[in-house]
Amino acid sequence: MEALAKLNNVPTSPRKMRLIADLIRGKKVDLALNTLKFDSKVGSKGLEKLLLSAISNWQEKNKDDKIEDANLFIKEIYVNGGKMIKRLRPAPQGRAHRIRKRSNHVTIVLDSLNLKDKENGTKS
Repeated sequence: MEALAKLNNVPTSPRKMRLIADLIRGKKVDLALNTLKFDSKVGSKGLEKLLLSAISNWQEKNKDDKIEDANLFIKEIYVNGGKMIKRLRPAPQGRAHRIRKRSNHVTIVLDSLNLKDKENGTKS
């Protein structure tokens, strides 16, 4: 059973957030949480909260299953561009340079290894 969580309008550029998302893509949940907790990048805190939200969403869908036995891993994580705030900064000789303040949307999908095995009828 999959669980989904979204984080919209994060005020960092999508490129910076993709660097953090690439660190945890495909990893098990406990390893990903440790990676995000001790990462020094700004977006790590937001992704850590999003991952915890996805875990609680999975727990809400599967009330009778334990998280420890489920073997949760990050099936998908992707970062899309969000709204862009456009500002002007004064430049020499009466000109102006455009400043683009970017934002992003992050989506994370969790899945369980053990539940897939139960559905297929195989034993792990």
